[in-house]
Amino acid sequence: MHQPTPPSTADPDRRLRDGPPPRLPWAEGLPGQLRGRPTGAVPPRSAPGVRSPGSPDGLPPAHTALICVALPALAISTERGQLTGQGLEGFYRAGRRLLARCQVRVAGREPLPVQARMSGADRARFVGTLRASRAPGPDPDVVVERDRHADGTERITLHSSAPHPLGLALEVALGTDLAELSAVASGSPGPELPASVHDSGLRWTSPTGSSSVTAHPPPTDALASAGLLRWEFELSPGGTVSVELRVRPDSTGPLRAVGRAATSPLAPARAAGDDPRAAALLRTSVEDLQALLLRDPAHPSDTYLGAGAPWRCGLAPAEALAAARMTLPLGTRLAAGTLRTLARTQLRGPGARAGMIPGPRRDAGPHLPPGCTGTEATLLFPVLLAEARRWGLPDQESRELLPAAERCLNWLRATVGDRTYLRDPQPGGPARGETQAHAHRAALLGADLLDAYGRPGGDGLRQWAAGLRAAFQADFWTQDRGGGRPAAALTEDGRPLTHLGCGAVHLLDTGLLGGGSPAVGLLDKVQTEQLARLLGGPDMDSGWGLRGLGAKEAGHNPFGHRAGAVRVQETALAVAGLAAAGYEKEAGGLLRGLLAAAEHFGHRLPEMFGGGRRTDGSVPLPHPAACRPAATAAASGVLLLTALAGIRPDAPAGTVTLRPVHSAPLGELGLTGLRVAGAPFSIRVSRLGLAMVEEAANGLQLGA
Repeated sequence: MHQPTPPSTADPDRRLRDGPPPRLPWAEGLPGQLRGRPTGAVPPRSAPGVRSPGSPDGLPPAHTALICVALPALAISTERGQLTGQGLEGFYRAGRRLLARCQVRVAGREPLPVQARMSGADRARFVGTLRASRAPGPDPDVVVERDRHADGTERITLHSSAPHPLGLALEVALGTDLAELSAVASGSPGPELPASVHDSGLRWTSPTGSSSVTAHPPPTDALASAGLLRWEFELSPGGTVSVELRVRPDSTGPLRAVGRAATSPLAPARAAGDDPRAAALLRTSVEDLQALLLRDPAHPSDTYLGAGAPWRCGLAPAEALAAARMTLPLGTRLAAGTLRTLARTQLRGPGARAGMIPGPRRDAGPHLPPGCTGTEATLLFPVLLAEARRWGLPDQESRELLPAAERCLNWLRATVGDRTYLRDPQPGGPARGETQAHAHRAALLGADLLDAYGRPGGDGLRQWAAGLRAAFQADFWTQDRGGGRPAAALTEDGRPLTHLGCGAVHLLDTGLLGGGSPAVGLLDKVQTEQLARLLGGPDMDSGWGLRGLGAKEAGHNPFGHRAGAVRVQETALAVAGLAAAGYEKEAGGLLRGLLAAAEHFGHRLPEMFGGGRRTDGSVPLPHPAACRPAATAAASGVLLLTALAGIRPDAPAGTVTLRPVHSAPLGELGLTGLRVAGAPFSIRVSRLGLAMVEEAANGLQLGA
């Protein structure tokens, strides 16, 4: 394995493949690779070599952008609405910028921006005004609305409130570089290309591709040399006129986003109740998940989630599996598609890595070397299959995926050998606490899965898991004046690394076994209680969510993505794990903090944000390099709310057990449109923390 590259403040995840060549994070899942570190945002076309405002040595900032997503397409805008070709602005498809500039002028002037907002996961609306008549007073009399869609469509509408007819010229200046997103992110997209008149619009061509913009109605004039389309309109008082632009790569039709298909794998779940933020969070989470869906071109029935926009629009195995697991309450089809897709990437044949699902390396903060997400993905695979079966994955599909899960479990046993702990694969690699948690859960749930289909190996997995549990409670627990804490890792010589970070939440995530019972955890009851106290304390809980690294730990940085920033996925896992273990006070505090943060982010949670302490009147600070939307953050919204209901199905046994959070931290909560055992499932939790099933599959019985 490659040694980690030196840290870069511009590199939010520092992912490297196991083997050459190294890949920087924004190239993950995108065509092409960056050959060096970013040097800034995109230079203005009129001043080659001059950087636009932004990070001087990193990714162009994305936290202020309005990102419309319908993978494989994106539309990235600033709040001004004009696409100027600066930074990330533009329409993209499959990682290529089809249109970089789209600047509107009415009557020779740019409209004054007055509003910009997301109107859905895949669309944004911009409103501007201007004065076009000679009437006295300050009031604008023309409103310019722009509705922009990720699919490459933009509608420009002019509304006149002038007391007399207006003759208005609408001009749209267009241009592009046809650059890959990786080149745009590095600040080297290349020059703007010359345009040619094509059909009812303009066309651009490069050695690597071409794109065009067509307009309806056709423009009065099309000037290729200036990249300009122009219309002359007569607007009566109160009149309206619209122009629609369609951006397409050549030789393709309209975009067919997976999330907009009639057969989406995600159920359209909804929430209602005393706290209106719950409904908004679940609605936005489902919309974002739909927007991030991708389809395997060679197997179009298999869908999975892209990791996040704008940097990681492709498949990241560990994140895809984790997100599919958190969204099991929306049905099992996404889990099945993700599992089948990743099973095709599984390493075969002889060798130490046989059975492993490859994945990039991930930065682990200031105290540990980067870890291999392939290990995490390989351990998550049998867990997702086992739990998807409990939620209602059809038996035939479970059987077809079982051999791949067995290979994952065989890899685990072969890699551990006669040792106790699963260590990092590189020589001298540490034994990470969260890796042991993943391995322990995979062993127990994998054994349950093997037993269900009469396959051998279950007893051996349980025996190893029991030995791991006994050793872990002694070796990984460090005593201190505060009551002790779990070690983040053990070095090669057995020395514990005692910094407290969000990786500890994985010790609470035990997984679901038969009859709706959770698997046993690595910690004993006293240790679990102490971990709950630590996670709910001010060093880890920022008031907005769980920090990646405790505030008093060496190397803490509130914007370090695993060194102090709030991690949304880990916060959701902590809420679910704490609630399941009975620590409702700590779970409720983290839940309310994250819901408050979600409100400030328009209920579209980023993958991470600043971990500064919440105070009266403060707001959560966005991270400039965070993906938003992100698959794990959107899936976290589903997990947060369904964890309050405590739904624990066992579809093969025909039962579902309910363990709601008795303190009902959001008051009454109703969830409709979920799926259990392949049928709609609705549940209501009262203000007293009592749960009642309102809709379920025929024959599904309530477990004890």
